Amino acid sequence: MATLPNPLPQLAADPSGRVLGLELPLPPGSLIDTTDDGPWHEPLLWCADETARPGAWTAVQPARRTAGLLPVLLDVGGDQGGPEKWELLPGETTYPGDHDADEVLAEFWDAYATAEDPDWPGLTDAPAATPGAVTDPDALAAETADALVTDPSRLKDPRLALVPARRSADIPAAIGWTGPTNHENDVARLCAVLRSWEDRFGIRVVALAYDHLVLSVATPPTTEAEAEAVAVEHFAFCPDNIWQGTADGTRRSYAHTLLNAPTWTFWWD
Repeated sequence: MATLPNPLPQLAADPSGRVLGLELPLPPGSLIDTTDDGPWHEPLLWCADETARPGAWTAVQPARRTAGLLPVLLDVGGDQGGPEKWELLPGETTYPGDHDADEVLAEFWDAYATAEDPDWPGLTDAPAATPGAVTDPDALAAETADALVTDPSRLKDPRLALVPARRSADIPAAIGWTGPTNHENDVARLCAVLRSWEDRFGIRVVALAYDHLVLSVATPPTTEAEAEAVAVEHFAFCPDNIWQGTADGTRRSYAHTLLNAPTWTFWWD
């Protein structure tokens, strides 16, 4: 995967993060270079040693501008523990910009749609703008992070992490995340879809667990027609959301959960 210059090694000499232009010191943390193929040639991420608290995300947001580091919450409370045990595979991850979101989802649609389903309809348009309802995606991401760290039903033990990435949608690829392995071996292809959702729906990658992904959504669908169109994309992206996440396993039921929803959560079995 094509990468930016990695500023994380500077934290070995200055764990406070001042060298990255942060005004507030970082909490104690660790640089993670562990992958399923052995140590990576440079740190993939920095991860805090303590549970995240409200305000932690906002405190490190300047690192995006000063060092190209993006925040994300990592849930280390599952059976698999922290990211050093997540079987990361950055060496097998391509670059999200080399993939086309429409082509990726069309391929998945053809693999999982039933004979009764229509042909792949293509990517849906961004939701219609609502006057006076513009939400800043980065501000919503910070609010979502604060809500997640105070809700143990969503994340068991969230830790603040910093990842060198061009944009939020690239974070899973930047660390070689393997959460969707049973669906797609190259997470960069899914990140191409996340990039498209960034552009159309204002999503940000807020949290990762071993096999879960949580996004904030600044511009969610607001009508049933919009929600049903988005549900089609979600089905191609993560069929388990529909098959195992609704009582009747239908996209129509799932679409109702997307109306005005400020977060999207995905889980791959």
